[in-house]
Amino acid sequence: MKEKLLERLLRYVSFDTRSDPESETYPSTARQLLLLNHLLEEMVALGLEEVEIDEYGYVMGSIPSTLRERNGVPTVGWIAHVDTSPEMCGAHVRPQVIDRYDGGEILLKGAGLTLSPREFPELSAQRGHTLVTTDGTTLLGADDKAGVAIIMTVAEYLMAHPEIPHGPIRIGFTPDEEIGRGVDRFDVARFGAQVAYTVDGSGAGELEYENFNAASARVEVRGRGIHPGYAKGRMINAIQVLGEFNASLPAAERPEHTEGYEGFYHPVSMQGDVERAVAEYIVRDHSRERFEARKARMRAEAARLDERYGAGTVTLTLVDQYYNMREPVEAHPEIIEKARRAIEMAGLLPVVKPIRGGTDGARLSYMGLPCPNLFTGGANFHGRYEYCSVDTMERAAQTLIHLAVLWGGAEAGSEAAG
Repeated sequence: MKEKLLERLLRYVSFDTRSDPESETYPSTARQLLLLNHLLEEMVALGLEEVEIDEYGYVMGSIPSTLRERNGVPTVGWIAHVDTSPEMCGAHVRPQVIDRYDGGEILLKGAGLTLSPREFPELSAQRGHTLVTTDGTTLLGADDKAGVAIIMTVAEYLMAHPEIPHGPIRIGFTPDEEIGRGVDRFDVARFGAQVAYTVDGSGAGELEYENFNAASARVEVRGRGIHPGYAKGRMINAIQVLGEFNASLPAAERPEHTEGYEGFYHPVSMQGDVERAVAEYIVRDHSRERFEARKARMRAEAARLDERYGAGTVTLTLVDQYYNMREPVEAHPEIIEKARRAIEMAGLLPVVKPIRGGTDGARLSYMGLPCPNLFTGGANFHGRYEYCSVDTMERAAQTLIHLAVLWGGAEAGSEAAG
């Protein structure tokens, strides 16, 4: 299974699937459809049933039940997204495969950079694993092509082993998760699952059913350009005003200074000149109350500057993206308990922790499909230091197989997961 996982991951990361937050199409980029259609063809070749791609790019398919009697066994869904973050180049990815990692520094040969356990201590836990890294010039795309590879490899395994008892399983691949639109047009009724799991996490054994409340923020400043020699009392420098807005947000509440349940304000882009400047932010907090307070603070700061420099100078646009899934998931405790058990059966300790981000599952949970998140083995997502453990991917695949059997009403034996 490990060889299949590695082969698929390397193949999938060769597709440039960056999403585009400025696009008004769905999917936001046509390049995502190249991988989505590839997965469609692969699912058909594996013999999955009800395989389709809709007008929005959602790919769905079914692994049929192997049970003689359904007896109320639910349909379980597995979901992953194909797009990669627009924050870093995802074209011409040149992955590096390190077999039996020795625990030392890894040279990212394309950029002359080093992936070091001194800077990324969690690397020490990967000693002996097969790792896939970038060459330092692009992201890898393990977020979430590792999840896609895990789901597809398990689908192939279950189709080839009809003796494994499990109920019906639905598979879904989505575009545009990285820009917060992953399930904008996802048809939950058509998907047909009663429970689901996104396979979009990180470290071995992680099980996540709490995530940030999330919003995007756009700050636009309209300045007034005057010759700098005669600017006193006349010029409004949009760059300076935008700088004032950014400085008004607490410096300690940035991603680089926060962890666990701590929220943040994060400027992801800034551009402009004297006449006009624009900044894009993401706003995050696990607490809904603190989330609303963060948005209120941004509104107050924008209003203060707009009053100071003149009406129409500063415009703030806030858009909620998703909310913490904890409440709708905890209403179905068996979803979590079965995941814990499956992780243990795969030989790992469950690590229940909050997601310092979001998944399609967060929004799906509010759309009537409770959907916690499972690990993939990837780390350092969205950047040139991204890497993935194929050994942990294998444990994630085993977890899915055990989950399938548990939801089918049986205890998964070690032989089921190969």
